[in-house]
Amino acid sequence: MKRSRVNAIVEGAEEFVASLGFRLPPFAYWTPEYMQAHRGEIGSIIDAELGWDITDYGQGRFDELGLVLFTIRNGDARDLARGQGRLYAEKIMISRLGQLAPMHRHGLKAEDIINRGGGVLALKLYASSPDGVIDREAEVTVPVDGLTRRLPPGGILRLEPGESVSLLPGVWHAFWAEGADTLIGEVSTVNDDHADNVFVEPLARFSELIEDCPPRRLLVSDYPGWLA
Repeated sequence: MKRSRVNAIVEGAEEFVASLGFRLPPFAYWTPEYMQAHRGEIGSIIDAELGWDITDYGQGRFDELGLVLFTIRNGDARDLARGQGRLYAEKIMISRLGQLAPMHRHGLKAEDIINRGGGVLALKLYASSPDGVIDREAEVTVPVDGLTRRLPPGGILRLEPGESVSLLPGVWHAFWAEGADTLIGEVSTVNDDHADNVFVEPLARFSELIEDCPPRRLLVSDYPGWLA
């Protein structure tokens, strides 16, 4: 992806989030220069990879296959083994009309996916077989706001604004917006986007950027290069 395109996507995302009355934390609006100047004070933000994340899954078709994410809070995966500490994470995401977040599952992360506003959020769901691949014969059972929902393999669950679904590790899911661009919340176990995403297709979680202009905001994938 070109950096100029990423800049435009982030600017549009800021406007869309604000239009729905959601407020991002102050670090969402920091410039690269500000982050560099305050590097010694923001180590916890950098280490937890909080901030903007724009992906086209390495396919160069962001409008059809892509997602905007912003990680608001995130714990440390090392705390999971001892069961103490910040064992949780929170994200906000934007799915635009015509855009797919591709089929994937997590090995560790349990997550609540919440429709925060806009259109309808549609999720295609599958259970996992014992070896972790998609089970195309098994029913899928998920909690939707405290009520059990059972779907056939590959069934479509549609969430209206305010509704949410809990997805345990191993539940395969792809999702998209219907009717209008949709703001999506995620409350989960500690998030590790480097090691805990398994895609059906051979996709990249982070996009390679073509630096055709300076960044407006840094992405979490920029931190090692810009804030080392």
